[in-house]
Amino acid sequence: MSNIPDGLRYSAEHEWVSGPDADGVVRIGITDFAQDALGDVVYVDLPEVGTEIEAESTVGEVESTKSVSDLFAPVTGTVTARNEELDADPAKLNADPYGEGWLMEVSVKDPAQVEALLDAEGYRQQVG
Repeated sequence: MSNIPDGLRYSAEHEWVSGPDADGVVRIGITDFAQDALGDVVYVDLPEVGTEIEAESTVGEVESTKSVSDLFAPVTGTVTARNEELDADPAKLNADPYGEGWLMEVSVKDPAQVEALLDAEGYRQQVG
């Protein structure tokens, strides 16, 4: 069974979201289930800081030894940070998808979008 931490929100496309913090910023990554399905990640393409992203739209991609998969935005907002460490060490996505393997931080336009995502139990049922 995949590691699905409580306290995060999850999209149907296997992204996780933490927050928002007091400034309305969320951190986004891919789930343990997603990294496991991908296999060894060799490249990550992320949007630049300042990019406006739209919920459910493609915002980048993850390349593994098996395939290339699109990354989908779980929320609408503006990218405020991207995990630059993944440029040099994309395997962090496999090793620590909920920690050092985070993808980006986004200033959310509507915090209700975060609440509308699946909770841990709902995501467990989806991937179960």
